[in-house]
Amino acid sequence: METNQQISEILNDLVQINNDRVEGYEKAIAELRNEDGDLKALFLSMIHESRSYKMALSTELNVLGADTETDTTTSGKIYRAWMDIKALFTGHDRKTVLSNCEFGEDAAQKAYEMALDEEAIPAHLRQLITEQKHSLKLSHDQIKALRDQNSY
Repeated sequence: METNQQISEILNDLVQINNDRVEGYEKAIAELRNEDGDLKALFLSMIHESRSYKMALSTELNVLGADTETDTTTSGKIYRAWMDIKALFTGHDRKTVLSNCEFGEDAAQKAYEMALDEEAIPAHLRQLITEQKHSLKLSHDQIKALRDQNSY
């Protein structure tokens, strides 16, 4: 029973990270300029990605008889507040938005790594988490590449 609770907590942490991602990209979209329409499409795709990951994690939580978290992480809220303050001083330029998004993607990677470090995770969940982490890494690399292109 304790193992199921531990697994539920880990899965809910990942749900919260995906909630953070959705809110972070929604905030990033709001900060984009009209000429950054390409980023809007990319960010909407990443929001969709996190919502589908959250759904898969929620399904597993239901199997365990646990509720799914609907909130974001405290650090996510702090990150978004920091993003608001930073934007006041740096503006809403493309590079700043991409840098902030990369920061969030780094946090997601770390959360997924921590989840995979847990020994209590059964093989089928480990595979799900590994697949999500891999896909999120591709998103991270895409954001990083775009940020690097805008570092002139």
